[in-house]
Amino acid sequence: MAAPRRDTRGIVDPAELLSRVRFRRREPAPPLRPYLEHYWLIDWDLPQPYASHVVPHPSVNVVFQRFEGREPFGEVAGVGLGLFTQKLEGRGRVCGIQFRPGGFRPFAPEHAVNYWTGRREPLTEAFPALPAPPTSPSSPASPAPPESISATILTPILAPDDEDARVTALDAFLLNLAPRPDPRVDLAMTLVDRIRTDRTIRHVGDFAQAQGMTVRALQRLFAAYVGVGPKWIILRYRIHEALEHAEASGPPDWATLAAELGYADQAHLVRDFTATVGVSPTGYARGLR
Repeated sequence: MAAPRRDTRGIVDPAELLSRVRFRRREPAPPLRPYLEHYWLIDWDLPQPYASHVVPHPSVNVVFQRFEGREPFGEVAGVGLGLFTQKLEGRGRVCGIQFRPGGFRPFAPEHAVNYWTGRREPLTEAFPALPAPPTSPSSPASPAPPESISATILTPILAPDDEDARVTALDAFLLNLAPRPDPRVDLAMTLVDRIRTDRTIRHVGDFAQAQGMTVRALQRLFAAYVGVGPKWIILRYRIHEALEHAEASGPPDWATLAAELGYADQAHLVRDFTATVGVSPTGYARGLR
């Protein structure tokens, strides 16, 4: 796997976000790299509330979070189907694990990955063997809060100011889960990578045929190991590219870009972009200027 990517694809108005928070990407330990895109670390100390917006990648994330005035917690965030908005205020910290599309299933093989799509669930839902906080001696049968996991996991990840220590703790968390090899995981990750990097892939039928698969077999593979279908992924990567062009200097030529991204015409790009981001491409670019 290459070093963590440096682009800001998916982040709405990345310059605004990066001016308000400290954002870094870090590489996992070598045994984990086949499954992960990267770790992502965010710290903030804001005098005024701020809302960040992200057009999610077709990736599952495991996220450890500490917000001012709230107990730290961890959760599994399945592939987000729409714009994700997070309000940040005061001081806080997030340590996230972004899996490669298809890379989450070996760590939580009990469910097809589309089970998590559009959902945010406590870590114990995906990893039932995780230790929960100890119960009170006076009420040993009392269950822990559903979003809680043991401080022995949360504290090493969220407490240190040294980000190397946080990365080491994230490595230990994942390595203890002992991911299970699965050749279909490798196939799913390879196929999503092809969609991401090859602009000529525009139609699911043609792509399936090129892989020697039926459309139905390809859809079943993606549901089980990625969480969303190949058509959705093709469209999502188009929107990421459109966002990146909108953020470049100078007004984009939307008609030319629509053709390059495989849209029948500019109107189709405008419709998909507006539905996903909440504002038209021209309005978005104008706001950045």
